[in-house]
Amino acid sequence: MEQKEMREANNQKKLINPAGTEIIYDSMQFSQAVQAGGMVWVSGQVGMNEKMELAEGIEAQTRQAFINLKKVLSEAGGTLGDIVELVTYHISMGDMRKFAKVKSEFIPNNFPAWTAIGVNELVLPGLLVEIRATAVIR
Repeated sequence: MEQKEMREANNQKKLINPAGTEIIYDSMQFSQAVQAGGMVWVSGQVGMNEKMELAEGIEAQTRQAFINLKKVLSEAGGTLGDIVELVTYHISMGDMRKFAKVKSEFIPNNFPAWTAIGVNELVLPGLLVEIRATAVIR
């Protein structure tokens, strides 16, 4: 890529931070997503609302994480249907059946690529799942 093309691509980079996520941007110093051209890279979404209230249980946390993901994509001009890849992080792989059930409420068909990873812990105590996504918005 020529230097001029690289500068133009960088100028197209847009930070996506829906209303209510300012505290995360300021305190944890990351954007909810970054958009460049038609691509959107969404940071890990968790089962916590804008008031920093943690949902209880894997199903409630998964639902809230997908609600958050949907909100970020909407702010970028997209939908859950634009997701091409999901990466999910799980404290317990034994919760996969419950996770998948809730995931199917939000993504019932045209499934994106998906990688599920078991981890020992997430960024905050009590978090059970984190969902990050890559989307192509047409």
